[in-house]
Amino acid sequence: MQINATYTYTSFVAVGDSFTEGMSDELPDGSYRGWADLLAARLAARAPGFRYANLAVRGKLIGQITDEQSAAAAAMDADLVTLVGGLNDVLRPKCDVDLVCARLEEAVARLAPSCRQLVLMRSPGRQGPVMERFRPRMEQLFGFIDDLAGRHGALVVDLFGAEVLGDSRLWAEDRLHLNAEGHRRVAEAVWQALGHEASFDWREPLPPLVRPGWAARRTSDARFAREHLVPWIGRRLTGRSSGDGRPPKRAELAPYGGDAEPAGPLS
Repeated sequence: MQINATYTYTSFVAVGDSFTEGMSDELPDGSYRGWADLLAARLAARAPGFRYANLAVRGKLIGQITDEQSAAAAAMDADLVTLVGGLNDVLRPKCDVDLVCARLEEAVARLAPSCRQLVLMRSPGRQGPVMERFRPRMEQLFGFIDDLAGRHGALVVDLFGAEVLGDSRLWAEDRLHLNAEGHRRVAEAVWQALGHEASFDWREPLPPLVRPGWAARRTSDARFAREHLVPWIGRRLTGRSSGDGRPPKRAELAPYGGDAEPAGPLS
């Protein structure tokens, strides 16, 4: 779905988890940028005094997003609000998808009346056995998101249906988060969905993949297991989250003076 860009957004609040926080679009200082920052920069270039808040925190489940972020975001009365959540829930071994949908609906019912435009998303998924295992849950969640959007006048950006965003080259080494080029494409997808003129085709496939040799693949798998998989399993076993004790990225709706130019395309 796409709308006409007849309205200039003067404020934007992003709500969600690590995807919206910007992992793993890493800047030289070690902080994360991400699609929401890129979108905010482009919107700010069109609206003097533009304000931006990003309440997203990595690792958050949909219940936490609803309880900890949605009321604060609604109180900001921003023109534009994005809400992405629930994928951390459905990718866990045990998940009540109906409960995830119910908590998501709580957040949407709170946010939709508070803003001019609410944007929801079908989150992207990296191609591979993990996504195939959880695909039925994801599709149930995404079907419910479409229904929610229809009932609350929200806009849905379908990232899951874009084949290119499943390409492993748009994902970071942790295999859980998009890299800089992936976030650049998501920002463009939302920009176009809001009715703005396209600056490039965010769905354009990457060049044919030259598959690395067996030794390179085994080395990559071993590094992934050591640096990312084992710590993730440890957090699950101990009930910890990567976002425990972490404050929101931008807790206040404040003027945004970030770089308006996204990173260049992946070659």
